[in-house]
Amino acid sequence: MDGSSFPLVRSTLPEAAAERLRTLIIEGELAPGTKLNERELSERLGVSRTPLREAFRMLAADGLLVQLPNRGAQVVAMSRDDVRDAFEVMAALEGLAGELAVGRVTDAEVEGLRALQAEMDAAHAAHDLPAYYRVNREIHDRLNAIAANPVLANTYRALNARLHALRFRSNLNQAKWDKAVAEHRSMIAALAARDGAALRDLLIRHLRAKQQAVLASMDNKT
Repeated sequence: MDGSSFPLVRSTLPEAAAERLRTLIIEGELAPGTKLNERELSERLGVSRTPLREAFRMLAADGLLVQLPNRGAQVVAMSRDDVRDAFEVMAALEGLAGELAVGRVTDAEVEGLRALQAEMDAAHAAHDLPAYYRVNREIHDRLNAIAANPVLANTYRALNARLHALRFRSNLNQAKWDKAVAEHRSMIAALAARDGAALRDLLIRHLRAKQQAVLASMDNKT
């Protein structure tokens, strides 16, 4: 995928470059452990090295890159233990967010999530994983926003940034992707029914399934 084709969703050059790089990392074009070539990325993204380096700093703050003294930046590679621990915490955070969201969601917000679910279903039917994952991210981000707990939201955002690429790749298996889509439909139904316990349990099981898929994939590569 050509990095220049990504929409500019940020307001400054460094932010736009950071968002494009984030997409390349999530979708696997910049694999874990990859050392970033400033000249190549500067040309690909159409920005000079100054905003590119600022983008590197932004993504390093998010835990997606590590900046090495006198050696530039490279994509973070998480260990098996890192992945296991992060998904355990993410499951708890998403479960809590769902439970809080049930008590605070409006009918209009439920309808907005249903519309996003329809977009996600369409992307799944078209086998468009990048589009599917972008909508998926928005659904989970909205659930966290509806939960209306800034401490939860900030903790979730910081941790989830490191897991996006792994969550994206877990859908490369068609059976697991199909199951994930069905689980999302159940989540929206539980939210609409204001069933906090059901939504919490669905979100936790969903994250545990992601964890197992990612860990199995890592084991197969060793």
